[in-house]
Amino acid sequence: MRKIIVSNMVTLDGYFEGSNRELDWHLVDDEFNEYAREMLNSVDSLLFGRITYQLMAGYWPTATRNDPYITEKMNSLKKIVFSKTLSKVEWNNTQLVKSNIEQVVFTLKQQTGKNIALFGSATILALLMQNHLIDELRIVVNPVILASGKPLFKNLETRHHLELLNVKPFKSGNVLLQYRLI
Repeated sequence: MRKIIVSNMVTLDGYFEGSNRELDWHLVDDEFNEYAREMLNSVDSLLFGRITYQLMAGYWPTATRNDPYITEKMNSLKKIVFSKTLSKVEWNNTQLVKSNIEQVVFTLKQQTGKNIALFGSATILALLMQNHLIDELRIVVNPVILASGKPLFKNLETRHHLELLNVKPFKSGNVLLQYRLI
């Protein structure tokens, strides 16, 4: 069975985006790009909520400052966006899903292929965690405290226990925390 892997950057105080959706605090360097390349190489599909999809679709098709491999993978991988309000999606290889999110993800997990990644998308993350559809969390903690923003786990309704799989400090001060949901 395929795994759903959440991969997100957060601040030390738990925000995955600033109050105005800013991401200027993301600390990206060669070591982080190496992690991103490995992550993207291990998946064949990406999941997004509407807001994350719109941010990604507005950036990656014309990205020029990033690692060319990461840019190519972001643009070529299959993408699924969950939204009740979007009427169409234009980023290549993107499918729009308007309902039955849990069933769609459950079915995806049963199919053959590589793992599936979820980036950003705190509302979708909470829904999938509540339905026991998330297998692994890969959280890159950045050495910054924003004091306000959007918490990654704000929408959860119940406690979730985790098993630590790996901790990897980066020279930049980022720390990758990898957990399995139990």
